[in-house]
Amino acid sequence: MNIKEKIRNLTLENIDLSKEITEEEILRTIDSVLMEFSKKTYIPMQDKLILRKEILHSIHGFDVLQELIEDKDISEIMVNGSDYIFIEKEGRIYPYDKCFESQQKLEDIVQQMVSQSNRIINEANPIVDARLSDGSRVNIVIPPVSLDGPVITIRKFPEKPMTMNQLIQVNSISEEAATFLKQLVIAGYNIFISGGTGSGKTTFLNVLSNFIPQDERIITIEDSAELQIRDIPNLVRLEVRNANTEGSNEITIRDLIKTALRMRPDRIIVGEVRDASAMDMLQALNTGHDGSLSTGHANSPRDMLSRLESLVLMGAELPLLAIRKQIASALDIIVHLGRLRDKSRRVLSIVEVLDCKEGEIQMNPLFAFEETGEEDGKILGELKRENDLVKKDKLYRAGIKCEYSNS
Repeated sequence: MNIKEKIRNLTLENIDLSKEITEEEILRTIDSVLMEFSKKTYIPMQDKLILRKEILHSIHGFDVLQELIEDKDISEIMVNGSDYIFIEKEGRIYPYDKCFESQQKLEDIVQQMVSQSNRIINEANPIVDARLSDGSRVNIVIPPVSLDGPVITIRKFPEKPMTMNQLIQVNSISEEAATFLKQLVIAGYNIFISGGTGSGKTTFLNVLSNFIPQDERIITIEDSAELQIRDIPNLVRLEVRNANTEGSNEITIRDLIKTALRMRPDRIIVGEVRDASAMDMLQALNTGHDGSLSTGHANSPRDMLSRLESLVLMGAELPLLAIRKQIASALDIIVHLGRLRDKSRRVLSIVEVLDCKEGEIQMNPLFAFEETGEEDGKILGELKRENDLVKKDKLYRAGIKCEYSNS
């Protein structure tokens, strides 16, 4: 047994685990044990400080992951079994030099994370999505599905949500396009954000939500609550509920959308559409809830439309033409995001969804990213204006003058 394990065991022996105990009380106990232990075994001061922190995290936090969770520069944490941990910083993945003491310790951390979200994970239910108290999103997969032990993926979110000005500063979007989207959100255009994994869809959805007028009633619907909408007093947040151990009492995205329609929303925000709930979302957008927002995985705006068709077909056997007309009527704008080869996240295109003609949904490209070169490993480029907005009726009804017109 190593020194850390000995001190940890002595600390636990001196703590009353039957009652709630604060972090300060644990630290006092650790300090006391360290003082007694160092009388017999010399421990350098630097090592004492490290031991103090690691033992606290193993008792009151998520062990070796706690330090990573508290590091604001880390955006993603990936645990591949007890021996391998990887982190993402500034879009790049690095191996972490620490690991779990044992498979059992990792399994204990898994149960601790899942219990905080009132979820259950076991061999019968080996895949779970949860969230931490700081809002970080957690996906956990355990054996028998994962072959090399529990796999944990933690997507962290900044304490302070990103603003549009910050996105402009890091060249994720141009000032012209940002102002244009702000006008569309205020005017009540239905906007869908598409992109691949890690392209920044949720972040961008949060940014756009900052432009929603504060006197409106907003209802958010999510698999696992991630949105950080601020300054909206009349905000209702809904989250799905997984089935219990008997396989019943499940509350799905579809259930929540149907319920939201009876809650007098001005706008409905669906965190991500990934299943047959696409049908219910389109119906909601087609029943007067202008200004609603959502996200989805796709490689391009055109692919997003095709994926929505497939998702709707999962929930209803409708003619393809009827589905396309529903989509064209429901959606106004698609904002497509992507990660370039330098790992930067950019708005790659903004398109307007027009009518369905001759069986195909027409699209009007408004902005498109044009790469101009590369400097010091960073991609240079500009989000350029292509065409004017065709459907300006919502802008006019909102009393907003369309500033971006060549006519």
